[in-house]
Amino acid sequence: MFIQFVLPAAIAFAVTTGCRPSPVQREPGLNVLLITVDTLRADALGAYGNATVSTPLLDRLSAGGVRFSRALAQTVVTLPSHANILSGRYPFAHGVRENSGFRFPDNVDTLATLLKAQGYRTGAFVSAFPLDVRFGLARGFDVYDDRYGKGAERAAFREPERAGTATVAAAAAWIAASPKPQAPSPWFAWVHLYEPHFPYAPPEPYATRYRAAPYLGEVSAADAALAPLLAPILEQGGNGRTLVVVTGDHGESLGDHGEQTHGLFAYEATLRVPLIVYQPGLFASRVVDDPVRHVDILPTVLDAMGIAPPQGLDGASLLTAMETGGRTDAPSYFEALSASLNRGWAPLSGVARGPLKYIDLPIPELYDVAADPAEARNLAPSRPEDVRQLQTLLRQLRASDRGAARTSESAETRKRLGSLGYLSGTAAPKSSYTEADDPKRLVALDREIDDVITKYQAGDLRGAIGLGEKIVSQRPDMAVSLTHLAFLYSEAGDHARAARTANRALELNPAAADVAALLGAYLTDAGLAKEAVARLEPYTRVSQPDLDVLIAYGVALASTGRGADALAAFERARALDRTSGLPLTNIGMLYLMAGAGDKAAAAFSEALTIDATLARAHNGLGVVAAQRGALDEAAHHWKQAIALDPHDHQALYNLGDVLIRLGRPEQARTYWTSYLREVPPGSDEKDRERVRIWLNR
Repeated sequence: MFIQFVLPAAIAFAVTTGCRPSPVQREPGLNVLLITVDTLRADALGAYGNATVSTPLLDRLSAGGVRFSRALAQTVVTLPSHANILSGRYPFAHGVRENSGFRFPDNVDTLATLLKAQGYRTGAFVSAFPLDVRFGLARGFDVYDDRYGKGAERAAFREPERAGTATVAAAAAWIAASPKPQAPSPWFAWVHLYEPHFPYAPPEPYATRYRAAPYLGEVSAADAALAPLLAPILEQGGNGRTLVVVTGDHGESLGDHGEQTHGLFAYEATLRVPLIVYQPGLFASRVVDDPVRHVDILPTVLDAMGIAPPQGLDGASLLTAMETGGRTDAPSYFEALSASLNRGWAPLSGVARGPLKYIDLPIPELYDVAADPAEARNLAPSRPEDVRQLQTLLRQLRASDRGAARTSESAETRKRLGSLGYLSGTAAPKSSYTEADDPKRLVALDREIDDVITKYQAGDLRGAIGLGEKIVSQRPDMAVSLTHLAFLYSEAGDHARAARTANRALELNPAAADVAALLGAYLTDAGLAKEAVARLEPYTRVSQPDLDVLIAYGVALASTGRGADALAAFERARALDRTSGLPLTNIGMLYLMAGAGDKAAAAFSEALTIDATLARAHNGLGVVAAQRGALDEAAHHWKQAIALDPHDHQALYNLGDVLIRLGRPEQARTYWTSYLREVPPGSDEKDRERVRIWLNR
């Protein structure tokens, strides 16, 4: 019977206002519902002029609330953008600059910590890995529900995500379950939907209805998913006690300026997002056309309830503009650093003030977005004085920016890595960049990176490897492409080559714990578990080790026969994230290896109570049942495992085997045929041969 451990995969400016005809209203004790829809560009909603998409709920919310027609994000990727929203601070103030390698600091207040201090119940409900509890945004929340399917092995080039309907259901249940029904406390709920993030795969009927525009299909599906939360609030109208804020964390390029998704540029397609604020008891419906920012959300929410904001925020309250239409004229800082941090390209930052938008790159850009919303005419060469003024403003805004440094490894980690000789290949950050490093000059390479993913997902593994090797030869300093290539080699069964390639990626950034975890997994797969233990051990000695590092470390320890040490590693991982069933699944595997079936079954069952999507836990329960002769029970668990993960070749093999033993050969044939299609090249040769012989008889 197959058993296998689960491995990790692959300067604050004030807002000026006009004269106020009446005092601004405030209402202490309102409930607060913050909804963030991932990758939602402003023009993808009906309320913002899209005549193709159907978004009736958000359109109704907009019609009854305040719609900001030009709200700007400060970053164009998920984790830092949510850090901006929740803290009211620019990314250089809280330090989170990219999705990987950063943690939100524990000394910066957020909307959750501030409302919690006011006696609020607080709950967060997120739908995908970039907002996992490990990244530090959970502080202040009574409940941080990130059960997005984290127990599933991450599929290539995409993260597991929870459907918006499931996330909304969890949030609605929490809101309804007041611990003090006679005197309920006000609540703050943050609900994050991952639709419409790439890859676009809307459910029916949206898949059929939006076959030619699947991105809009996911937008429409996200709108419908919000019904259990928004419909009751809309029905209450002015009698409701909930302040609703809806925004996108960033937009999506959809081919604008040659970018297919987001993260590379900071044009309006990815920087401009919807922002709708609804509380008809406080303010009438209106449209605010002045530019506003994500960092304004926190002070606006606090101001609406008469709560003084903390000192030092970069954002400012928009309440006056919402109440009276008073003007806002604060400049908006923005940045897009993923390509710089992950690929060594020039870092992108900029500032928008009024209709002008300046992008600071080796080839500088200036746009008048009012006259040129498509940003097709770069005015930088013809308007040098505007460029100089905005450059000065940008320097003032960034006066406290100490640079985008990923989480550093501890002194102990550096010492241990140095003793092993693993820092010699570290690439020093560039002190200057040329036009050759400008993302505009490298957008074709960005498309090739996307093509690697497309080829793999289309089943062309050899073509994906060839293109990945070409990209690495052109830009050997891009750790992300090395990581992609390492995964592809692993998929091809060449685990030793995968490990060598992952090692090159880690040399470029020794602090990248996620890459270290991958390297450890590939070394173990290559039969080099002792080396995996040596490479991972320094990363486990930090005060907050990465969950995937601990899991990969435990697997490597188990593979060298150090079961007790492996158990300790998995228990540490379990303590780090009680909402993940992965550590318990691996603990169950350890007990299986030791012949302790009852303990294994208990661990697998407990893991499934935490996360019902754990296919490997069902696989393990199937093995336990088969070992005690309960073949029908074993078949039941293996069928559940395959339903959760149709690509699990181990469960496919096990189910075929037990069906043969149960005298059901035709059923077995279906699963063993799928097994041959799913089993990775170069692995399980004996079992593969057995299946081939049986199928050919």
